[in-house]
Amino acid sequence: MKFLAAALIGLFSAAAVAQDASDEATGRAEQQVERQQTQPLNNAPVWREVRSGVPAETAVRGRETNVLIQPTLKLPGLPAVSAGEAWRLARPPLSTAGGAIIAFSLLALAGFYRWRGSITVHGKPTGRLIRRFSVAERIVHWSVAISFSILGITGLVMGLGKYVLMPVFGHTLFAWLAEVSKALHNFTGPVFAVFLPVLIAIFVRDNLPKAYDLVWLKTFGGMLSKNGSDAPSGRFNAGEKLLFWGLPCFFGLILVVTGFILDFPPFDQTRRVMQQANLVHLIAALLGIAVAFFHIYLGTIGQRGAYQAMRTGYVDEAWAKEHHSIWYEDVKAGRAPQRFADDVPAEIRERVQKSIDATRALQERA
Repeated sequence: MKFLAAALIGLFSAAAVAQDASDEATGRAEQQVERQQTQPLNNAPVWREVRSGVPAETAVRGRETNVLIQPTLKLPGLPAVSAGEAWRLARPPLSTAGGAIIAFSLLALAGFYRWRGSITVHGKPTGRLIRRFSVAERIVHWSVAISFSILGITGLVMGLGKYVLMPVFGHTLFAWLAEVSKALHNFTGPVFAVFLPVLIAIFVRDNLPKAYDLVWLKTFGGMLSKNGSDAPSGRFNAGEKLLFWGLPCFFGLILVVTGFILDFPPFDQTRRVMQQANLVHLIAALLGIAVAFFHIYLGTIGQRGAYQAMRTGYVDEAWAKEHHSIWYEDVKAGRAPQRFADDVPAEIRERVQKSIDATRALQERA
């Protein structure tokens, strides 16, 4: 009897709660009908409920499909708005700040080159070449470099083009450019993601910190002096190691992870995760591009012979001895995988020699 009585009490209580909820919903509906007669098109209560972020009912199944507008979010320096609106408001200042950092990096490198000029080779070329990079290493490097460049350019078009390019080209041309950039960005991203781990695996061993790297860091390898000579270093100096750990290993991996989150929404992530991934992707991309300019500078006009090394795979013995003396001694002693090359094609030998001659000409004019 006691069990039966308790069951009846519970049943009547549930019915009363359901009746109260039904009466409340009916009351709200009646109020809305009355409001439409006295205040046409005033749907404030409806949208207030929609903006509350409280899950509603929908026939579509999935993450957050029953929430039309995200709950309110307060970001530093921004008003308290919906999470989606907060994400939209956060993008322009981040893009502007990142663009300023990139512009400052370019100006700093231009000023440094004007003051310092190219890092040259003081010793006379011997004509003996060392195979510095294998074919596989160069293929992986250029695959990452080219895909990163495409991603960087198209990303800047999409991130800063609205403020920089659209006032110049107009809405129609910019819309076409942005659409092409988006397609290139989405399809180049997986290529970058495939080759990046391979590049890290290939070069990580030679980029591990060594005690002699501290000697290089004290003078930045003579870069801060017009007549300074390079400090002892292994296959890669301390500056190159910092770039390796900062660019591909840190920023590169962040870009890959966040890029996949943005590229594949069906992974069942929420809108909040997508928005956070987009902001992290934006910050990492802008900083990564700024860092990449330093790598490009040192690999081209900043240090003569570096570009030819990655293009042809070979460097002159004098170049190796001056810029990477510890690695050069390891090559001579047979402790390094790289070797002196006697069967270098004449075309490549001539190309390396021209690079050395251009370096000497710059040195003599200085």
